[in-house]
Amino acid sequence: MDCLRSVYDSETKFFYEIILIDNNSRDDSVERISREFPDVLLIANSENVGFARGNNQGMEVASGRYVLLLNSDTVIRKDTLETMLEFMDSRPDLGASGCKVILPDGSLDKACKRGFPTPAASFYYAFGFSKLFPDRPRFNGYQLGYLDPDQAYPVDCLVGAFMLVRRQTIDQVGGLDGEFFMYGEDLDWCFRIKEAGWGIYYYPQTSIVHLKGGSARRRPFRIVYEFHRAMILFHRKHYSKRYNSMINGAVYAGVGVKFALSLVRNALIRPRAVPSPAQSLTVPGEAGSRTESNAEVRL
Repeated sequence: MDCLRSVYDSETKFFYEIILIDNNSRDDSVERISREFPDVLLIANSENVGFARGNNQGMEVASGRYVLLLNSDTVIRKDTLETMLEFMDSRPDLGASGCKVILPDGSLDKACKRGFPTPAASFYYAFGFSKLFPDRPRFNGYQLGYLDPDQAYPVDCLVGAFMLVRRQTIDQVGGLDGEFFMYGEDLDWCFRIKEAGWGIYYYPQTSIVHLKGGSARRRPFRIVYEFHRAMILFHRKHYSKRYNSMINGAVYAGVGVKFALSLVRNALIRPRAVPSPAQSLTVPGEAGSRTESNAEVRL
């Protein structure tokens, strides 16, 4: 609800529409949203089809020049839409852009500006080298921790919680890959966008808050599984043909080890109540979650 309210509180001269995809929420979200936000185009799925397929549903009916993927567990600033739309209009070479994403504790959501997870970058990230050497580009190719989060620059990847994408770009490269259920689809989309010749930019002149779950919460097995399955799927799709069988085998083995360690670590965490799936939002117009339901704003 806070996400929708923040969108409606936006101060922008652009017209937009909100398309919300509900992935079979188990609470009264659909009824409450229909009652409190009658202008929202709400698509309620009878099953959880995942982040990628849900957002694709919204994009299929969106009509704006831009589509904004926006997680339902985010809150945007009043200037966010206006700032990002003006930036994209000034840079016709860009296929997608993202703003600064802040976590509830005030820290940066590092996923909002990333490099591609090459085998080397993934290894350094997964096994802690990026934390040991935070200022060394060699060891921070994935999260780009050596770059100032308050400066704007081109990046490889943005986060699906807030990604403003040009409609022309979507028409060229297609939507999100539905093989990814709830992780990795943003990386894959950015990879295809850059392959098609479009630029991708991190633009921190505005920001949003991402109320994502804390690291101390026990995660359902499906969440842990899908996170690691996405790693395998991304590598197999984009990198396996570039490397020999030894490197590919090492990548798959590394993901397997990390998956096993994650299950052990997860089992040691005291369980907490898990909230019901969130909604998906899509806003069309001239601009446009990682929870189980998302919002898409088409502008």
